[in-house]
Amino acid sequence: MATNQEKLEALQQKLATLAMGGGQKRIDKQHAGGKYTARERLDLLFDAGTFTEISQFIHHRCTNFGMQEKEIPGDGVVTGYGYIHGRLVYAYAEDFTVEGGSLGEMHAKKICQVQEMALKMGAPLIGMNDSGGARIQEGIDALSGFGAIFMNNTKASGVIPQISVIMGPCAGGAVYSPALTDFVFMVKQTSNMFITGPSVIKAVIGEEVTAEELGGAVTHSTVSGVTHFACENETDCMEKIKTLLDFIPGNNMEDAPYVEPTDDADRQEERLNAIIPDQANASYDMLEVIQACVDDGRVFQIMETYARNMITGFARLDGQTVGIIANQPQFLAGCLDIDASVKAARFIRYCDAFNIPLVTFVDVPGFLPGSDQEHGGIIRHGAKMLYAYCEATVPKVTVVVRKAYGGAYIGMCSRNLGADMVFAWPMAEIAVLGAEGAANIIFRHDPQKEEKKKEYEKEFQTPYKAAEHGYVDCIIEPKETRPRLIDALAMLCSKREDRPQKKHGNIPL
Repeated sequence: MATNQEKLEALQQKLATLAMGGGQKRIDKQHAGGKYTARERLDLLFDAGTFTEISQFIHHRCTNFGMQEKEIPGDGVVTGYGYIHGRLVYAYAEDFTVEGGSLGEMHAKKICQVQEMALKMGAPLIGMNDSGGARIQEGIDALSGFGAIFMNNTKASGVIPQISVIMGPCAGGAVYSPALTDFVFMVKQTSNMFITGPSVIKAVIGEEVTAEELGGAVTHSTVSGVTHFACENETDCMEKIKTLLDFIPGNNMEDAPYVEPTDDADRQEERLNAIIPDQANASYDMLEVIQACVDDGRVFQIMETYARNMITGFARLDGQTVGIIANQPQFLAGCLDIDASVKAARFIRYCDAFNIPLVTFVDVPGFLPGSDQEHGGIIRHGAKMLYAYCEATVPKVTVVVRKAYGGAYIGMCSRNLGADMVFAWPMAEIAVLGAEGAANIIFRHDPQKEEKKKEYEKEFQTPYKAAEHGYVDCIIEPKETRPRLIDALAMLCSKREDRPQKKHGNIPL
């Protein structure tokens, strides 16, 4: 019978074997591909020495195809919990050095366990995907595992933040867990996501495409909108995750972390008074407007390179996290299109679920015209943004910077969509149509059309009619925007708003 000392030594040997994953040769291959191992990634992400691994002795139960003879340390995934900037976070990291990180029955059970723990404890969950997909030898049990993960993703949605990190291949059914989570991070050149890979596409439809072109980080962050962040490398990825976590609460019952401000709440920015060009069709950078208003000029953009006519991101006002939604005149003149509407709707709903006030900066000439947009369903997709704003019960403050025309004016969190406070700059143009379009309709047969167009512009293409009718609360000097926003949010901090009881609404998906 083994002595206690021998048992302790056996434990240490088992732990050392588990820590090596698939062995030094496979670890070296992972490093050669510009990738860290699962445990190295967790060490990079968590505060030093705080990560606790759980269920590391889990063993698969498959006996098909000789699998009973195969050792798969940790069943190819590392799970546990720890602290990031002192806050509790749960995580799992698939280990590509172990059986290609393939997902089997017990691999899935480990992920489900940590999902359920995060939900019970009300803490964020981070999943690192680096896997060859379902473990074919385990057949239907592997597919069942995916289904259980998807169910847990959905249960946790809107309750705890869920972050997916694509650190290698992610294909087939595996892509749908990240798609169900709140934020997706990818790494350029080393990660990809697709339903069917390049070889299958070539075999079925004859199209030749590389994995990077089909589902790389750049593709998904600029074309498809599947990922929110395309990171330069894995270290950059971990730093961006930590930054994101600093802005958001641990669960839907908390407020976002407060950061003691060093920026003066009463600061005024004279440059804002001159930032809007005198020419109505000239562009400027809306990001400069936002940076001039928020604490320390810091904006953490979400989906920065996708639908660039719409800015979404987190910032702070007097130490409090806010969600920023803004039209960007530098791209498509700030028009609303399908991609911008969906981008904004998703972000608005996240902020509302996690008690983050919304600040909207408006400079929108309308919805983008064209048959591509109409046939692509701009009516349905645009309605998503309207629905999201109407549904949101967090404090909502709107600043009309310049143009606000027609249905796009309504859609950008107007008073009728529930804005609690609406500010307008004196150069704001709030109207059904621009003067040119209005004149072509109202005065099309009038010989004095040009003169009357100028009269229309003077009378209606201003913020004053909207203010007279109660749709704008205050017309302010641009330089006052920061202190006015801070004051409004302080006033709204106790806001409570009830809606009709129902199982859930039917958002126009």
